[in-house]
Amino acid sequence: MRFSRRFVLTAAAAMVLGGGAASAAAADSPDSSLWKRTELYFGTSKPGGEVTEKEFADFSAKDITPRFPDGFTQLEGTGQWRSGGGAVVREHSIVLVVLYPPTNQHANADLEQIRTDYKHLFDQESVLRTDSTARVSF
Repeated sequence: MRFSRRFVLTAAAAMVLGGGAASAAAADSPDSSLWKRTELYFGTSKPGGEVTEKEFADFSAKDITPRFPDGFTQLEGTGQWRSGGGAVVREHSIVLVVLYPPTNQHANADLEQIRTDYKHLFDQESVLRTDSTARVSF
């Protein structure tokens, strides 16, 4: 299933900004706490084609899961960006959402290594990263 970038960004904004019963419940929950939230945006266009579902699944199994074995969310979308050369590139994208406690001392280095590995493996110019905090309750 594909989601538009607007849908993904709207959903992400709703989760980040709160609003609604879910965030109110988390804020009122005695076991809720503030965690870090990072989103990585992986473009899938590459020279000679596109990163396939299998290629990304293999990358996820090798590079993401070992670093965040407690879990993450993967969303699919489409978007566009302007390359360093000035071309507007429209492409399928994968958004990785990772929530982790602020005590995770390796998270930043792990996330940066995931970005580096993806850029190298799939000949990417960049992987967008956003960071915020979220109140979570399990």
